[in-house]
Amino acid sequence: MADLLDDGLLSELETIAVELARLGGHEIRAALGKMQEVHYKGIEADPSYFTDPVSDVDARVEQMIRERLAQSFPDHDIIGEEIDHRPGRGHDFVWAVDPIDGTANFINGFPLFASSVGLLYRGSPVVGALWCSTSHALDAGIYHAVVGRDLRFNAAPFTPSRSPLVRRRLGGEPHAARQRLSWDGRKTGSAAIECAFVAAGLLDMAWFERPNIWDVAGGLALVQASGGQVIERCGEAWCDFSGFTQDGHDPATWNRPIALGRTQTLDEFVVS
Repeated sequence: MADLLDDGLLSELETIAVELARLGGHEIRAALGKMQEVHYKGIEADPSYFTDPVSDVDARVEQMIRERLAQSFPDHDIIGEEIDHRPGRGHDFVWAVDPIDGTANFINGFPLFASSVGLLYRGSPVVGALWCSTSHALDAGIYHAVVGRDLRFNAAPFTPSRSPLVRRRLGGEPHAARQRLSWDGRKTGSAAIECAFVAAGLLDMAWFERPNIWDVAGGLALVQASGGQVIERCGEAWCDFSGFTQDGHDPATWNRPIALGRTQTLDEFVVS
């Protein structure tokens, strides 16, 4: 889809996405280690089961992102995890925002989380920007890309590298069986981090059972820009990912098993 858009517009959109991800990262850094207000989604239904936490930082960052987008693209739609407001429902451009992906990690001080910004055009990812709390460089930074262009890290072109001396790689798949698969399973608690790590070549693949659009929209753009493949569950089989608006559905309702990574690794995953 990116090839249907003007190069200048895509560059502008990428710049804005990076700005928004950086904003999220700045707020996360400022709040880390401080006392946070935390509540849990669905706690009214089952007070004994504390799951799906939300901090006051999540809502504040999303509100700031929405206000910034309203300045530049007031007619674009926005799907966010924390705020249920759709300013441009039905628009060709949809921003999918997760202010803190990995909130449970964040509130516990476990240093793996991200601020994720993805842009869809007619249901397909075209731009992604993920501020990540750590990276291939052992520093926080922003992975970003336009689909069809180079993956970048902090504005510099970045090409994933694989050491030929490493005989066994890592995959974001928690049920990996060492006896049958060629990688060891890892899970970080952040879908966005794992997407970024696949794009950066730190993971060979990642699999998510039922992600929401804001969990993966930005990350899928990075993976596709780095030459990776994305597949989704279609009934009893796996098929190529075809966007978030299959059968004319609202992208906010998308919720399918999805896997991403090197084609060779995904081929092995599919038959495992």
